[in-house]
Amino acid sequence: MTRKKSKTPGFETALEELEQLVEKMESGETTLEESLKDFERGIELTRTCQTQLKEAEQKVEILLQREGETELEPFSEDKE
Repeated sequence: MTRKKSKTPGFETALEELEQLVEKMESGETTLEESLKDFERGIELTRTCQTQLKEAEQKVEILLQREGETELEPFSEDKE
């Protein structure tokens, strides 16, 4: 019995493919059927990215707890 392995793309690869799908769909040059297929693939890629981000966040939390830093701060791009 052979099991079919589904290869999950890495975060950057999934994000790049998602960006390409968005550009393709925004161009308006695809049929409805192609757009639906692309949309479905986009949902899969989005879920993959969300899962990988959540896993990374959990790893960071574990590492911080090991170092005795249990208080997390929200990320802010504004540095004052």
